[in-house]
Order: sequence, then structure tokens, then C-alpha cells
Amino acid sequence: MGVPCVRVPREDGEATRSRLAAADLVDDGYDITAADGNLYVPVTDPSAVPADLDVVEFDPPVREGQTMPADELGSDPSYERIGDVVIVDEDDAERAREIADAIVASDLPVRTVLNRASKVKGEQRVREWDVLAGESTEVVHREYGCEFALDLTEVYFSPRLATERHRVVEQVAEDERAFDMFAGVGPFVVPFAKRGATCVGTDINETAIEYLRENAERNGVADRVTGICGDVREVADDYEGWADRLVMNLPHSADEFLDTAVRLAGAECVLHYYDIQHEDDPFGPGERAIRAAAEPEYDVTVETRHVVRSYAPHEHNVVLDVRLTE
Repeated sequence: MGVPCVRVPREDGEATRSRLAAADLVDDGYDITAADGNLYVPVTDPSAVPADLDVVEFDPPVREGQTMPADELGSDPSYERIGDVVIVDEDDAERAREIADAIVASDLPVRTVLNRASKVKGEQRVREWDVLAGESTEVVHREYGCEFALDLTEVYFSPRLATERHRVVEQVAEDERAFDMFAGVGPFVVPFAKRGATCVGTDINETAIEYLRENAERNGVADRVTGICGDVREVADDYEGWADRLVMNLPHSADEFLDTAVRLAGAECVLHYYDIQHEDDPFGPGERAIRAAAEPEYDVTVETRHVVRSYAPHEHNVVLDVRLTE
């Protein structure tokens, strides 16, 4: 079975490796290998690799002296790494335990192994976990030059959205005023602030806001980040007409908060609206909802319609980048 690798011309190898390393995507269990004029960089999560890079299956050698989980199991298990925590997703408890034991016995830099025990649920957007090895569920995740501390049992966080977050971050200009309406531990507002923006993040999860504030300190941007615990609808009065940029990453129910987004928007504002819809019309429902909330007070221009990832059979997680002009 091949290993997912980014394939690039050798002359682009170091720049690509650095880019992947900044996103914490390089799989250090395998050697980076040159063949046929290309470089093959093993990656931990192919779904998080930027779309402009070519992911292929390749058979790089296991890094010399390293024992991998497959050495114990006889086949490559599926798992995801966040810092020194490994996540598996197995319905069979016995199989999950076998994989966890093989991961712990390997040379991977692992402190804790978790198995997903539920879907994301509730207003706090958290899931249940089975701890298969280790004790602490707190981790430090590194992404495009930023560090995020978080506890997987207390907050929602998806490393698979790293590429999408970076796409948005690169649009941010210095001196912007950016508001993340469902901010979590700060994966949007912290890198926004590192680009010079003044940022506000709200979330109803008190633990998430505590981590957001800690992460702002950790990344040296606490002076430009305000974290507020509470329902954004109750906070909006204090920031009416304030935002140059709004992030609405609450798929399934972001449409319920569009009236609040319009209240927060300044005279010109870019809105990043995330949605989950059927493949037959992935963008239409979101665009219609935005126009219904914003027009005629604002002219609405959809600048980007982008599929972020597949969510379920025939359903896509999508984003609309929309410019609102008063």
C-alpha cells in the first residue's frame, strides 16, 4: 500500500517541503525521496494539502531506524495526528486498541491516542473520545507559523481545515477589522492578527475563549485580539457597523445568524460564509440566504464559490466569499 506524498519537481522541493512543514503536514516516519526528476514528500493528511499541490501514492522508505505502526500490524492503519496526539476512527473497539498499541510501540512522537466515540454535537460543538493510550487530551497544534493550544475533549477543532483557513488568512490586509462570529480557539483570528488586523472572536464555549486568549498570547498578538464568551447576537450591539471582514464558520446553521452579520458589517465588508449542502446545489441556498438578509441595504457580490471538502455522500462543505457594499 502506497504512502500519500506530494510530488514536485526537484527544484521546487525545498520550498514545498517548508510550506508543508509550516502546516505540520510532513510525515516524519518516511524519508523524502527523489525519483525521476521529482521529489516525493510524505504527508500525514492528504486532504489538508493545498489544492495546487499534486498528491500521489508512492513507496518511500521508512526513515532508517524508525518502527512504524504498520510494522506491528502488518498493514497501514488509518490515523490522524495533531501535534503529539494521534486520532483513530474505529467502530470496532478491539481493532482500535490494536492500532493504539501499535502506534505506541512505534517510533512516532506520540503522547496520547484517542478514538472518536461520537460525532460533533451540541451547542459547544464537541465530541466524545475514548482514550486508548496516555492521559492528557490537551495538545499544541502548529499551522502555518502559528501555535494553537487546545483540549480536544473541550473544544471543536479540525486540522483538516488548515488549508482553507490559510486561503482566507492570505486575503487579510494590515489594519483591517476582522470579526469571527464562532471563533473557537482562534485559528482564524490569531493569524489574522499576525498580518496586522485588529480582531474580535466570540464563542459560547467558555473554554474555547480561554484558549483563544492563551493562543493570542502564545503567538504575540494579544494586543490585537479580543476574545468574548457569549452569543454573538448579544454582543453585536457593541460592534455594530465595525467589521471589514466577517467569518461565519458554523455549517448547518450559519444562516440563522445572517441578520447579526449584517449588523456587524461596515460600509464595505467581506463575508466568509461556510455551509453544508447537497451536491446538486451547493452554493445556491447560502447565496439566497445572504441576499435575503443583506439586500437592499448592501450590494451583494459573490467573489468566490469554493468546495472546501466532501462532508458526506452527496454533501459538500462549501464557502462563499461575499463582498457587502453599503
